[in-house]
Amino acid sequence: MRGPVVVVGDTLLDRDVEGVVNRLCPDSPVPVLDETSAVDRPGGAGLAAVFAAAQGADVVLVTALADDAGGARLSALLAAAGVQVYPLSLSGSTPEKIRLRARGRVLLRHDRGGASGEPGQPSDEVLRVLARASAVLVSDYGRGVARQPALRAALAATRAPVVWDPHPRGPAAVPGVHLATPNESEVRELVPALPGASRLATASRGAQGLRRRWRAGAVAVTLGGDGALLCHAGSTPLVVPTPGSAEGDTCGAGDRFAAAASLALAQGALVSEAVQAAVAEASAYVAGGGVATALPPEQPFPHVLRAGSNRRPASGHAVAGPGGGERVGVAAVATLLAEVRGAGGTVVATGGCFDLLHAGHLATLQAARQLGDCLIVCVNSDTSVAGLKGPDRPVMAEGDRARLLAALSCVDAVLVFDEPTPEAVLSWLRPDVWVKGGDYATGGPDAVGLPEAEVLRRWGGNTVVVPYLDGRSTSDLIARSAGGPAADAGGRPQQPVGVAAPVSTTRERTR
Repeated sequence: MRGPVVVVGDTLLDRDVEGVVNRLCPDSPVPVLDETSAVDRPGGAGLAAVFAAAQGADVVLVTALADDAGGARLSALLAAAGVQVYPLSLSGSTPEKIRLRARGRVLLRHDRGGASGEPGQPSDEVLRVLARASAVLVSDYGRGVARQPALRAALAATRAPVVWDPHPRGPAAVPGVHLATPNESEVRELVPALPGASRLATASRGAQGLRRRWRAGAVAVTLGGDGALLCHAGSTPLVVPTPGSAEGDTCGAGDRFAAAASLALAQGALVSEAVQAAVAEASAYVAGGGVATALPPEQPFPHVLRAGSNRRPASGHAVAGPGGGERVGVAAVATLLAEVRGAGGTVVATGGCFDLLHAGHLATLQAARQLGDCLIVCVNSDTSVAGLKGPDRPVMAEGDRARLLAALSCVDAVLVFDEPTPEAVLSWLRPDVWVKGGDYATGGPDAVGLPEAEVLRRWGGNTVVVPYLDGRSTSDLIARSAGGPAADAGGRPQQPVGVAAPVSTTRERTR
């Protein structure tokens, strides 16, 4: 494949709540579900992207993320699955679909998130990644991303094969798509059936009608456990049966079908070959247990990024800022983002371990705050620090580090994350400016590129470096407290306390 597989569409937060039912509610004749476990996962276009990434493909997801806990959770889940998120802004709330289950059966589905929000404009980087894609899957869930004018223009212009998985509430496919993949019920909504027509006749008539209306190369109507019906330029449709029994949980089967077809087209398959591969993949998926077994076991994702969470420091006390209110956690950050962006302001973010807060940290934070209208600090959790620095670190627990940072007048909010890098957090925050202290931009012989710069380009953000005070190092402070000599990165003795140190751009001292 010459480029990534790009998935474009609406991403939802899906949650399966498993439990047992042993009694009825005393004030209403309905069952009471005692929750035993709950699993979060990306839904909609996000699930299709996860399926494609699980097959080893280089996958980019262009989707809209809201400034709320659900958006933060989705960003973490997608990053953990190996999906590169190119986020658009999203007004309103993250759509959530919660399935209440007992003994493998769905008792009730609870949808929340309200009306569809308006997705923001794609960045130039989004348009470039669409232009170099090996295949594009539009996973439309009727919430607006597939309707975005600039995205539609880019989809119509790409030379990559485009698979369009439509939704009755969504727009028409852009002209010229290689393959559209509606299911039976969607076809009946989009093309009314003739009275008394057979199932195959209805599917065939609907597929041909959509193919002509959308000027699509082919339309494959998925028929559940009976496979798919493919209509292309010829007058005779191709029926692709399932290779065996496909009974089970069908949640996500359409996404698995569309993702498999897209991957096959990216590898040069004919449309008929892609549909056959997709039928086989979707059938095996359902027979194997569906989404509950197809996705890898849930990893220990960041506590603060769980939907509905607003983590407090380890002490259990709220961290209040000068204006009152908590300043640590997803809810606090989401409120700040809404206020600053609503006023047309600039969001600045920085990150690090901040283990033993010192003057070097303070200089960097103060310089960063001057670059915009708010400063959000992304702090590595205890788990993340230990993975980066070794089992003896951090010296201070994440709650204490977050509390100290939030108490600084130059810091507006703090977010703790578990991953080794802040990519997932950044995909949700979408800061206008990301700030680091170091020699990344000095042009010296040892200078290297800022690793987060590529991530920031996905939504048109900028990365900058600010200098910090020489001779301030967390490692030196730890060594000095243990009775050892303190030295700078070049092995020179540190200057005595009180002696002014020159400004340095040596990377990593503020960590």
